[in-house]
Amino acid sequence: MGTRLLSMPTRAENFHQSGDGGQAQSTQMEASVKMLRTVRLALLVALLLYVFVGERMPHPPKPTSPVFYYAITCMAVGVIVAIFLLRRVMVIRAEQTLVQNAEDSASLNRWQAGYIVTFALCEAIALYGFVLRFLSFSLTQVMPFYVVGFVLLLFFHPRQPSNEIG
Repeated sequence: MGTRLLSMPTRAENFHQSGDGGQAQSTQMEASVKMLRTVRLALLVALLLYVFVGERMPHPPKPTSPVFYYAITCMAVGVIVAIFLLRRVMVIRAEQTLVQNAEDSASLNRWQAGYIVTFALCEAIALYGFVLRFLSFSLTQVMPFYVVGFVLLLFFHPRQPSNEIG
C-alpha cells in the first residue's frame, strides 16, 4: 500500500476519477479547434474583401510585364507545395501523437501552429492575386489566385484528431 501511494495512477484511473484530467484536455482541444475555425473564417472573409477592394480601386493604366505574372505564379505553386509539406511535417505528425496521447501539450501546440501557418500560406496565395490586380493585371488573370486561396482555406478545415479511418 505504501508503494501505491508513491506510484503514478494509470491512465484508466485518471479517466475514471472525478477530476478534470481528460476533461480539461478535451476542453483545451475544443477551444483550440474553435479558435482555429474563427481564424479560418476571418481569413475567408478577408479574402473576399481582397476581391472587392481589388475591383473598386483604380488600377495603373500601363501594362505590366507578363514575366512578372509567371514569376508570381511559380511562387504560388511553390507555396502550394510548401502547404502540403508543412501539413505532413507539422499537422499530421501532431495529430498522430494526439491520438495516442491527448494530453501532450507540445503536440497540441504544434498541431495548432501547423494549422495557423497553413491558413497564412493559403491567404498568401490570394494576396499574390491582390498584388497582381493592383499592378494592372485583369480580373480573369488574378481570379485563379483568389479561387485557389479560397478553396485551400475551405479544404483545410480544422477538426479534432481521432483514430477513425478517413
